[in-house]
Amino acid sequence: FQNVSKTYAGDIAALRDVSFSVGDGELVFLAGPSGAGKSTLLKMIAGIEEPTSGSILKPENVAMAFQLGALFPWLSVYENVALGLRQKGATESEVSRTVERELRAMNMYALAEKYPADLSGGQRQRVVIAGALVLEPEVIVADEPVSNLDASVRGEILKLLLGLRNDLGIAMLVVTHDLGLAWTIADRVAVMYLGRIVELGPAEEVLTRPRHPYTRALLDVVPEEGGIGRPPLAGEPPDPTRIPAGCRFHPRCPAVAGGDAASAGVEERCRADDPSLRSFAPGHEAACHLAAARVGGGA
Repeated sequence: FQNVSKTYAGDIAALRDVSFSVGDGELVFLAGPSGAGKSTLLKMIAGIEEPTSGSILKPENVAMAFQLGALFPWLSVYENVALGLRQKGATESEVSRTVERELRAMNMYALAEKYPADLSGGQRQRVVIAGALVLEPEVIVADEPVSNLDASVRGEILKLLLGLRNDLGIAMLVVTHDLGLAWTIADRVAVMYLGRIVELGPAEEVLTRPRHPYTRALLDVVPEEGGIGRPPLAGEPPDPTRIPAGCRFHPRCPAVAGGDAASAGVEERCRADDPSLRSFAPGHEAACHLAAARVGGGA
């Protein structure tokens, strides 16, 4: 993505100046709340939407692994997996050979004639992934791949995704609202809020040394990080039709509400100036006036 913006009728800015990449064999997590712009990004990757400005460069073969609801309930497991190949005009022998191979790889071939309603959540997600793999993609885009799954099954699916990256060299963009998942398998993390990337960098750097208050807020509610019982963010959830002036996070920012921004002399900038991404460490960027002030520079 190179400086991608998307504006809908009524000047609703779903995305503003979004730039990031997924490298060969890399696993990137894109996290953010509802209304952050993740769905718009997915639609543009799938070719359903076009950017208003900027450009998206992608390889010829990108496979989409949508949420569990993407399976057609009236089609068998076999036919759900075969759907993409049939749409590409594959012969029946190609379909049969490829679908069998990927269902066996997912330990799902014995259930080929079953229907989605007959499967557990983890089994349905394996079918979704098999449907992506039959296209032999260079990149898989997985939308909330473990939502609504219990902890043990979530771990199995994340291990499966990591194995596909390690064994087949497939690059992946995992779109989620749960930043905690990135602890397990991500190489890099991008955090979105109201149509912009507010933090981007190597997973270990972002997760252990977050620079943006919203990233910290996401990490505060990750149980593995001791977040249980911490107070939720104040204020209303973000509304993409009402983007505030200044830093778009400032109405809910604990640093503004708690006086840290005022003490650092940046509260007025938080309320009036939309900060740009700034580098804090190799490959680690964040858009925050307070973080910039703390390292001795402007945002």
